[in-house]
Amino acid sequence: MTLLQIHVALSLLGIVAGLAAMIAMSQGKLPPALTAIFLGSLVLTSATGFPLPPHGLDPPRIVGIVSLVLLALAIAALYLFRLAGVWRWIYAVTATIACWLNCFVGVAQTFMKIDFFHALAPTQQEPPFLIAQLAVLALFIAFGWLGVKRIRRQG
Repeated sequence: MTLLQIHVALSLLGIVAGLAAMIAMSQGKLPPALTAIFLGSLVLTSATGFPLPPHGLDPPRIVGIVSLVLLALAIAALYLFRLAGVWRWIYAVTATIACWLNCFVGVAQTFMKIDFFHALAPTQQEPPFLIAQLAVLALFIAFGWLGVKRIRRQG
């Protein structure tokens, strides 16, 4: 398996686990194994993206850096500070944004790589692409808002 295949597999795992974790968080739950898989797969997705060509500081690497910073805050909020005080909303917001970034890239890749979607928005400036990205953004705004309202301090 090539590094690109590993990166894509981790990204898909992060999206699936992330969506499940966001649904749970919006219900006030943080299943330990699911949350660890979600956070870990997103960290590994970002980390495995850096050695992929083309090299240099480009938009995908900037997204990776932002994602790693957000994930570091989310991991610290959850595991180090146990969601005490402001760390509860810091976790909900940073975990949500990190998951959204991965889904944002997933939607962009879908429109670039899958013929049916590419035909709908070949330059990613057409309405179908914009509608898809706005729908994903709206979903994650709802997840984040509900997470801030519903998750509680851990242990």
